[in-house]
Amino acid sequence: MAQWTSAVGPAQLARQLGAQQPRPAAPGARKPPAYRALADGIRLLVLEGRVPVAARLPAERELALALAVSRTTVAAAYEALRTEGFLESRRGAGSWTAVPAGNPLPARGLEPLPPESLGSMIDLGCAALPAPEPWLSRGFQGALEELPPYAHTHGDYPAGLPALRQMLADRYTARGIPTMPEQIMVTTGAMGAMDAICHLFAGRGERVAVESPSYANILQLMREAGARLVPVAMSEGLGGWDLGRWRQVLRDAAPRLAYVVADFHNPTGALADEDQRRQLVEAARSAGTVLVVDETMAELRLDDDLETPRPVCAFDPAGSTVLTVGSASKAFWAGMRIGWVRAAPDVIRSLVAARAYADLGTPVLEQLGVNWLMRTGGWEEAVRLRCEQARENRDALVAAVRRELPEWEFTVPRGGLTLWVRTGGLSGSRLAEAGERVGVRVPSGPRFGVDGAFEGFVRLPFTVGSPVADEAAARLAAAARLVESGAAGGGTEPPRSFVA
Repeated sequence: MAQWTSAVGPAQLARQLGAQQPRPAAPGARKPPAYRALADGIRLLVLEGRVPVAARLPAERELALALAVSRTTVAAAYEALRTEGFLESRRGAGSWTAVPAGNPLPARGLEPLPPESLGSMIDLGCAALPAPEPWLSRGFQGALEELPPYAHTHGDYPAGLPALRQMLADRYTARGIPTMPEQIMVTTGAMGAMDAICHLFAGRGERVAVESPSYANILQLMREAGARLVPVAMSEGLGGWDLGRWRQVLRDAAPRLAYVVADFHNPTGALADEDQRRQLVEAARSAGTVLVVDETMAELRLDDDLETPRPVCAFDPAGSTVLTVGSASKAFWAGMRIGWVRAAPDVIRSLVAARAYADLGTPVLEQLGVNWLMRTGGWEEAVRLRCEQARENRDALVAAVRRELPEWEFTVPRGGLTLWVRTGGLSGSRLAEAGERVGVRVPSGPRFGVDGAFEGFVRLPFTVGSPVADEAAARLAAAARLVESGAAGGGTEPPRSFVA
């Protein structure tokens, strides 16, 4: 059985290699041999996630023709990559990309710091903001007033409180997607929703197509569920979803599930346009793949002049292909552990039945709080405050990073909570470790990729404003100097730490 899960065509690989910007050579340095330059280019594409791990590369003759070089050059480059652990081959199966076992893992300790332990450490590990008061307190006060009738019941509502299911259905209907309460299940956060979906659709060994990069916690949840992740590379900057690649992966790998964050993607901040959404749904439907769409960032539109497209589920209103996941954690507060799934009624029934062996249901008081906020208009006011705060934080962080680290590259997103930064050729894992030494915690790129990709990136969330953003950037610059000087070590950790 072949070990590759996707394929890269010769013309596509040639375009990606041609688009690379080589770093200036030192004065007097000799130009590397052609095979070495080719091997280095492919290795960089793998480490940055532009070519997925376990992607089949073109045959030597095909790539030589596409690059207008000799077959000997390509053969030597492939052999160099095999020697370094970035390529594996087997007669009759071709050659596919890999990452060597010794590749540095992300730095340790990026689970959320307890509030009492923050001290002088600036924590950029979690893309989560403080609660939007006074709306959190008002929501719980309203919930307490409505609690007595529920207190006389057993308190287990596996599908969610009927009132909240109706509220969520009405909100989808108001967005132009007619929805019944029977199409909604309330969960314990978006992670609870994804856990239920994975257990129902993606048993051990099933293939799941994921964006590359993608949300770190969901990737880890899927790994622990035993799924085989098939990465689909995102386009540069905020270009987002390459539909040609998606169609190829869905056709060739035939994954049971596909997971996407179409609204202010975590970590890149990209926003899928309507045509990308329509084509993605059509491709999933043609391949028989269930498309799971994470909408947790959807309400965090930071630029007022931005027109957001229709939800992905608008192109599959019955919910037979698209399962939509929503949550209160990003738009409102991470401590409000309320999420939901919108899908076809039969899918919801299956999810509810399977839940009986997991957590039985979501806490009643928090459900009442979210329902109160949505019913009274408090939710919209809280989201408005959240967006104002995130916008100010984004602008402060962007200005600080550009001032302190002008060689770092990024495209400013127009929504969401995250900035995806290319670190000027420095190791993101080394930066993360050095950052802890100088008082700033930041997640490195490999957390958001599959099998070691994105070593040259870090994710910076919009969680701090001036003057903390200025100090965070100054500490990141100090960490970069440590890495450049070779003073940063190579600490490792199990790849299970939480990155919100």
